[in-house]
Amino acid sequence: MKLAPRDALAYFRKPDAKATGLLIYGEDAMRVAQRRQEVITALIGPDGEAEMRLTRIPASDLRKDAALLDDAIRAQSFFPGARVAFVEGATDGMADAIAAALADWRDGDAQVIVTAAQLTARSALRKLFEGHPRAFAIGLYDDPPTPAEVEAMLAAAGLTRVSRDASAMLSALSRSIDPGDFRQTIEKLGLYKQGDSTEVTPQDFDAVAPQSAEADIDDLIAVVAERQDTRIAPVLRRLAAQGVNATGVCIGAMRHFRMLHAAASDPGGAAAGVGKLRPPLFGPRRDAALRQAEGWGRDRLEEALAALLDTDLQLRSSSPVPQFALLERALIRLARSGRRQGHGAQ
Repeated sequence: MKLAPRDALAYFRKPDAKATGLLIYGEDAMRVAQRRQEVITALIGPDGEAEMRLTRIPASDLRKDAALLDDAIRAQSFFPGARVAFVEGATDGMADAIAAALADWRDGDAQVIVTAAQLTARSALRKLFEGHPRAFAIGLYDDPPTPAEVEAMLAAAGLTRVSRDASAMLSALSRSIDPGDFRQTIEKLGLYKQGDSTEVTPQDFDAVAPQSAEADIDDLIAVVAERQDTRIAPVLRRLAAQGVNATGVCIGAMRHFRMLHAAASDPGGAAAGVGKLRPPLFGPRRDAALRQAEGWGRDRLEEALAALLDTDLQLRSSSPVPQFALLERALIRLARSGRRQGHGAQ
């Protein structure tokens, strides 16, 4: 039988103990492994493997000896309780061997758990499990985790108290990075907060969030927007060493300053404008955007956008000038112009 995604989460937590088997497949190997482990633990308990009630069969071994699975299904443990025969990394080429084992399965035999990579609708493995009256097939796709899945991950990591802003940041991150990376971030957050009973805040989240070239670009843009001209060159050198494109950095800066300009231009003031930004900003990011929008002002932000646009056009031209040198000069000038504006406003 094929289980719909909305039913899969409940089944992972409480699988049918009387089922013949389960196929879990998907591109995200970490996601598949997590769900497989969840199901196996639910079936045989945390001590099942130590009590020899779990038999692991690598796909390469089953390919060499098709009888391995049939033997594992019938093998008895010295300890009482449910048993599982687990086939890892199966392919359609093993469908016949698995089909034969399922056909011979009897009540009291070990339940067959099979994992595989992404399978098409024509897959022999999928057809086998989807068409079996006492077996199930569940596909895991690279969709963002559902709110229920995020809540379950937080609970598993021991994070029962999460502030509203941190929860919103986690929700946004779950839609922007790979599910496996998101899961690792939650686990890191749980370790970071171990022994700390206070609620998770945006600052906690920032401490463990994945760092990348994009994060360094964000750091650079924040340095410019905060008018810290002496810090621009070191950050730019780090980006250049990472192979980041100068035009990409300039585009990121224009995007940020357009956001500030939209906030500063709101009839209700910068605070109201920041509150209307999409995607929304929370915690320190919101405070920084408000501070920058108010500090620069609408007119100065328009001048900044014009300067960045001119820089972008020069970067895209056939000029022989080194691109990062051109960008560094433009950003330093921009930060200094904003600093003079900030001093003048005091």
